[in-house]
Amino acid sequence: MRYFCYLIVVFLLSSCSQNLFSGQVRPDDLNFPTLEFVFPEVVQQQLTNGMKLYVKEDHELPLIELSLLVEGGSIYDPLDKTGLSQFFAQTLSTGGTENLSPAKLEAELEAMAAILTVSSSSYSYEIDLSLHRQDLDRGIEILVDLLRRPRFDAERMELVRTQMLENIHRKNDDPGSIAGRLLGGAVYPGHPFGTYPTAEVVTTFTRDDLLALHQRYFQPQNFWLAASGDVQPVELISLLEQHLDDWHSAESMIRELPVLSPAPKGRILLADKKIPQTTILMGHPGISKDNPDVLALQVANYILGGGGFNSRMMREVRSNRGLAYSVYSYFQIGRQLPELFIAGSETKCGSTVEVVSLLQQLIRQVRDEPVSIAELDLAKKSLINSFVFAFSNSHSVVSRKVRLDYYDYPDNYLETYRQQIDAVTVADVQRVARQYLHPEKLQIVLVGDSQKYADEVRKLGFPVEDVDL
Repeated sequence: MRYFCYLIVVFLLSSCSQNLFSGQVRPDDLNFPTLEFVFPEVVQQQLTNGMKLYVKEDHELPLIELSLLVEGGSIYDPLDKTGLSQFFAQTLSTGGTENLSPAKLEAELEAMAAILTVSSSSYSYEIDLSLHRQDLDRGIEILVDLLRRPRFDAERMELVRTQMLENIHRKNDDPGSIAGRLLGGAVYPGHPFGTYPTAEVVTTFTRDDLLALHQRYFQPQNFWLAASGDVQPVELISLLEQHLDDWHSAESMIRELPVLSPAPKGRILLADKKIPQTTILMGHPGISKDNPDVLALQVANYILGGGGFNSRMMREVRSNRGLAYSVYSYFQIGRQLPELFIAGSETKCGSTVEVVSLLQQLIRQVRDEPVSIAELDLAKKSLINSFVFAFSNSHSVVSRKVRLDYYDYPDNYLETYRQQIDAVTVADVQRVARQYLHPEKLQIVLVGDSQKYADEVRKLGFPVEDVDL
């Protein structure tokens, strides 16, 4: 009897299941409307003194983020003052203002739970301020005071100097840092891209140097402010005009970029360091953002080494041969001057030459042979699908808009990005690979126990130079 009841239950359940799913559509037969991505609106305004303002409102939380770009940067540092922009940014962030000593400034920011940072890059200085909505008025006062009347406190200057000198003294501790420094110097000798602070230079920095740099770059016409969060454009404009109305810009900044030297011939630099693995870094001059082949080259590099586990380098060097944990390639797209193409990896010393040879081989292969349709489609879909992550929060939206305008990208760059990526063909990939990848011009830096591979390295066909660390 119990068995009979069990059969009835099974029968009923089976019948219900068939009726339940009989009307269901297979997943691969489902149709969805085309996804439409609407670019978030950013309010733009130029103040009467020339300052550019970009605002993206977001009233979900009572927080405000401000990011100020100031035209300038280390590209304009004289070679005999290499590192001055870094020294300036760190001292500006900690050195107080005429109205607030460093200690008082830090105490007030801490009381507001506000975060203030200053950094420098090749083409700009950046000041970031994050604070609560109720502290906006005071936050703007502090920001303007820092912009107009930095103190550059003597004690804080010496603290920053000590920190920089300590970093210089420890410059050979990390093999990755060594490799990056040597590669930059090899590709860009005698240029700001390839020079690095020395103890002798850092000890010469004075407060007058900082004041001169501030006077040269910190003018309202050189300010680009991105604001997001619980703030309205009218309110922010009113505050800025209130504190900056009497500050008028000086003459326009003259932008004289240092000229790049012709690309040197390929070679191998051996930096001996008694460690069990070798850091491999190779590169040559790349392109700037004004190059019309930027996006096609982005697709080509994704296939070569920029696509993680979807790239040829990762698949061949790590997955197939187990020679390295990390292997990659990328183009540093220069904002104004062409910057580097880089490929790199880390491997045990005994497989150094094998990995170098593989990387060279893979670079030649993407130049000499058309990529497959499957590789191309995967690269394009990945780049297109990842595009949305550039707009993950309100401040990333407004900051990206500021940077695109700051570096003079086309007005429709974001709107046409996906279409241009999707239009890249197999022929385009091979064309740009042939035009912009030059395995014969690679500067190859090897940081490791060079005695274990020095003889083999000399068989690779490149001149070999020993670097004394």
